[in-house]
Amino acid sequence: MPDSAPQQLLHLVIGGELTDLEHVTFKDLDQVDIVGVYPNYASALAAWKAKAQQTVDNAHMRYFVVHLHRLLDPGQDTK
Repeated sequence: MPDSAPQQLLHLVIGGELTDLEHVTFKDLDQVDIVGVYPNYASALAAWKAKAQQTVDNAHMRYFVVHLHRLLDPGQDTK
């Protein structure tokens, strides 16, 4: 990758209804909402906030930001 290319710190936003409020176990994996993959945390956070706000009335519905760049390259410096 050329040095002039912007650094991509990929983030995934997913969510769905949980079985209970104590654990992160989705009630139905077929219904998990894959919101999208974003090139940085700021855009992923904006997408997370929008989806979380849409489902605020359902206490069992949760959305998460997954740091894909950490899974792809655990030794990568994120600073």
